[in-house]
Amino acid sequence: MNVKKILVSQPRPTSDKSPYFDLEKKYGVEIVFRPFIKVEGLTSKEFRQSKINVPEYSAIILTARTAIDHFFRLCKELRYNVPDTLKYFCVSETIAHYLQKYVVYRKRKIFYSESGKMEDLIPIIAKHNKETYLMPVSDVHNDKAVVLDNNKVKYVKAVMYRTVSNNFKPGEPFDYDMLVFFTPAGIRSYISNFPDYADRHVVIAAMGSTTLEEATKVGLTVDVTITPENPSMASAIGHYLKKAQAEEEKEEKKAAKKAAAKPAAKKAAPKKAAAKPAAKKTVTKAASAKKAPATRKAAKK
Repeated sequence: MNVKKILVSQPRPTSDKSPYFDLEKKYGVEIVFRPFIKVEGLTSKEFRQSKINVPEYSAIILTARTAIDHFFRLCKELRYNVPDTLKYFCVSETIAHYLQKYVVYRKRKIFYSESGKMEDLIPIIAKHNKETYLMPVSDVHNDKAVVLDNNKVKYVKAVMYRTVSNNFKPGEPFDYDMLVFFTPAGIRSYISNFPDYADRHVVIAAMGSTTLEEATKVGLTVDVTITPENPSMASAIGHYLKKAQAEEEKEEKKAAKKAAAKPAAKKAAPKKAAAKPAAKKTVTKAASAKKAPATRKAAKK
């Protein structure tokens, strides 16, 4: 399929060095960043209904910057002054550095997985097994919590924010050739916004096991996903565009070759038509040859 316009269901990157911008330049496509979902924080009143007392915990497990934002927001609304002794266990260095938005980084006890994987954070947590852990999460839990459960880490999940559908406005254009999803909630939002999704001929890209499962569940055919050769969504999209454009160029060459062959066929036609008068001349000569003996006989008489 000829892809010219792509919708990536994520906020626009803050850096100009995003690989998505490289795709636009390399393949001449337009990429629009427009999340299908948005995050809403729970109010302090809603959070109190969970009966979780934040001061009872000595350590926080953080898996996303969104979790950091809503943890400190709720602490402020609950009038809880976060102590300097609180320990932070982050799934990646990027998330750990994001804490600088709220705390003095060098003065806090902050730990993180160097690989960016929850599995590599487990040994660090195990060394601090006397801590009481709290993990801020969304109402839609991800795979990272499963890793903690499998390793028998004692912790409490605290729902501090939720994902809701980011509905399209009436009349808002939807002329995309490819849709890129990162969460099951994003797929559900797409179906909610466009009940006729089955009739829309678009390329579907999806990342993550739960996202792929949701796509299959609702009947979407996933054309693009990450692989060992293309571990990021940007590289997976680039691989698809390269292949699609190569096929398009092949079809264009085939069509051009076919179009060039038509004038040649028209020029060859007059040559066949010119051969017919030559056949008539041969017949004329033969006829005159037959008449010649008759003339001679007349002369003898």
